[in-house]
Amino acid sequence: QRLIGSPVLDFSSAVLDGRTEGAVDSREKLLEFCFDYCYWSVDRADPHYASQEEVFQDLGVSVLSGASEGYNVCLFAYGQTGSGKTYTMMGTPDSMGLTPRICQVRWLINTQLSFLEIYNERVRDLLKGGEQKKKATLRVREHPEKGPYVQDLSSHVVSDCKQAIDLLEEGIANRITAATHNHDASSRSHAIFTIQYTQAILENNLPSETVSKINLVDLAGSERADPHYCRDRLTEGSNINKSLVTLGIVISALAQNSQMSSSCQSINSVASEGDGSTVGSHSSSLSGGGGGRRHCFIPYRDSVLTWLLKDSLGGNSKTIMIATVSPSASSYNETLSTLRYAAHARNIVNKPRVNEDANVRLIRELREEIDRLKSMLLSFEMQRNPSPSLSDERDGNLSEIVLQNELKVTQGRHTCLHLPV
Repeated sequence: QRLIGSPVLDFSSAVLDGRTEGAVDSREKLLEFCFDYCYWSVDRADPHYASQEEVFQDLGVSVLSGASEGYNVCLFAYGQTGSGKTYTMMGTPDSMGLTPRICQVRWLINTQLSFLEIYNERVRDLLKGGEQKKKATLRVREHPEKGPYVQDLSSHVVSDCKQAIDLLEEGIANRITAATHNHDASSRSHAIFTIQYTQAILENNLPSETVSKINLVDLAGSERADPHYCRDRLTEGSNINKSLVTLGIVISALAQNSQMSSSCQSINSVASEGDGSTVGSHSSSLSGGGGGRRHCFIPYRDSVLTWLLKDSLGGNSKTIMIATVSPSASSYNETLSTLRYAAHARNIVNKPRVNEDANVRLIRELREEIDRLKSMLLSFEMQRNPSPSLSDERDGNLSEIVLQNELKVTQGRHTCLHLPV
């Protein structure tokens, strides 16, 4: 079962029955969660079965449309081990997931791909050939304008979908997997597949370029630690849980800040409509001041995953979260945790913007300002002169008379020059 929530879209009402069975919990509960879409992908014979194509039409198409408009887009799957995250994002040879379907698009100018994994809080390049290069650990840096990035991460230029699919399959083959209690080939690392392409367009007779980035994230599954596991599995599980806990803290803090911002905006709007003396002071105490509530600190750097996804989680990006849950009654606690996780994520409000060339944007803004000033000047002239047509006609006649006189003078000079002596 796949539940999709997005912090940048309006949410339709979808009621999920969270009633527990007597074998798991004797208390009777009814829990409700609201999301954009709810898919049932367990039994193919079920009339409500949701195929990969249906999921792509609902989510993948919106990802491509947002990227084509010049926005950054992020899509990531979260859930417990064995709930269908990798199946949703990558798929199988018989049933392609979202990532290969998104790769099968019309490629634009300068399309670049990169594929990395975060294993034990270390970044590895999945598209570098050679065994030694694959094990090399890359460092995460932060650009003052572009934000966090991975130093020395390989970027591959592709021209068609076949090259993109080949690189995707190469990266999947290099990804670290291991057998757990819930899954025979569980992903033991977080994987981020990035598509970056440039569009060259002509806007208002000016050449313009927009750079879009699509981050497709397949998170490692969370599960309880088992003392019977070997040391490597325990280390992997502890690092996975650490990054996922940090991701949960970041999402909760971002949701709380978004709710505080919306409440302050509503208070300010009420203050502007009515008497703002008392309400305005109350809003100032909420937004600032020593005793009022302040925005929460966002601990992005506590984990490599949240640091790399800083813009995708709470910045310049349109982000979609896919929450995958298991239909098994024994996974009730994990399912409830995942749903609460996604419910917090839907409260985040991002502020995406079109990634266009700064010089072209400046020229367009200046042209708009010139047009606005021209319209203001024209309206001012209309107020001063109620009959501009007569004035224009008079000015035109005067100009024509002056031009005729100048021609006559010129002709007279030429005639004088050619008179016989």
